[in-house]
Amino acid sequence: MSSSSMATPPLQTSGMLCRQQLLHLFNRFSFLTSHPDVKERVADAVKDKKEPVAVTTEIQEEIFREMGVDPSFGLSCLGKVNMTYENDRDLMIQLYKFVAKEEIACDEAELGPDEFAERMHSQQILQEQQLEMLKYMRRFHLDDQSAILEKLHHQLVDANFDGEASVLSSEQIQEIVRRRVSPVFKPS
Repeated sequence: MSSSSMATPPLQTSGMLCRQQLLHLFNRFSFLTSHPDVKERVADAVKDKKEPVAVTTEIQEEIFREMGVDPSFGLSCLGKVNMTYENDRDLMIQLYKFVAKEEIACDEAELGPDEFAERMHSQQILQEQQLEMLKYMRRFHLDDQSAILEKLHHQLVDANFDGEASVLSSEQIQEIVRRRVSPVFKPS
């Protein structure tokens, strides 16, 4: 407790975090995890054989305290964002960016700068391929697109969700569509 006579207001422990609070958390976390000091803090934890996610969680707890929110209450609210705000598409996108940012911070700490840069480069190439595939897919009828996505899903499951399996070549796509439309010979 501080020696000043000013009492700090109690931390929020009930209800649900509002949209503004969540956006503040997401933005502040993104800002902090981009900071060299914080990156070093996560990397040092990894060197000490700690889980990097333990540090990113600590950072979230610190942000909650700054916001006047009880940290364990804040973390429990994070687990409910999906259900509470499922119809708020904008907030859902921010939530996924926040989760991705945490993963990136952990990866960077675990891999070290060179390997991390290499991984990010590979991911960028993969995302470009995925985008090209989606643009190409849009040329086809919706039923064909469904068949293509189903094939892609099976391919991902078979590859245990390895990112490389998330792309089909234009040849593969044409083959899927061709198979769908090839008429079955029915003798009259």
